[in-house]
Amino acid sequence: MSTKTLIFLGMLVGSIIGGYIPVLFGADIFSYISVITSGLGALLGIWLGYKISKL
Repeated sequence: MSTKTLIFLGMLVGSIIGGYIPVLFGADIFSYISVITSGLGALLGIWLGYKISKL
């Protein structure tokens, strides 16, 4: 897979997982904390996708 594809997939999966984690603790899916953790998950997914593409 190309670097762009892995970065995009990492961003997508990271933002979905990051946005859903607060729901597990009782927060709403559209709460501020869910939006913030979705952004953090996307950043983590971008970083992880980049690292995996360089292996």
